[in-house]
Amino acid sequence: MDNKKHSQTKKQQFWLMKTEPSCYAIDDLKREKVGMWDGVRNYQARNMLRDDMRVGDRVLFYHSNIEPVGIVGIAEVVREAYPDPTQFDVKNEHYDAISTKENPRWVAVDVKFVKKFIIPCTLASLKNDSFFNDMVVTQKGMRLSVQPVLKKHYERIITRHAS
Repeated sequence: MDNKKHSQTKKQQFWLMKTEPSCYAIDDLKREKVGMWDGVRNYQARNMLRDDMRVGDRVLFYHSNIEPVGIVGIAEVVREAYPDPTQFDVKNEHYDAISTKENPRWVAVDVKFVKKFIIPCTLASLKNDSFFNDMVVTQKGMRLSVQPVLKKHYERIITRHAS
């Protein structure tokens, strides 16, 4: 099944994508309007980008390695997985000497800015609300940069923070 046909038959999904704001922040995406989500070097996260993420999926944009950590806005997937160009650039920190253009190991997706929250949805607030006990990001040791999000979690966060 080709990606276009696959995209049309699959219902919208929701994701949480982590980034360090010193590398790429919600304000960078807001300024650029559309950005490449590159540099993912974990196979499980790569597989979600490659196999599951589709145009129209919504993304909770998460800032890590800053205080407070948490969800700072919303993005939308506008281009499905394609070979991450940083894997081929020897000057890039995400260079992968094993990857070749004929057999790339890593993928990127493009996301567009939707909204920045006035008040972030902190990880602490998620952990303190039993409604989010089964949300991947609240699980101990869960450090994946790309995570699936249940619709109920996405909707509750949007209701509280996107107004």
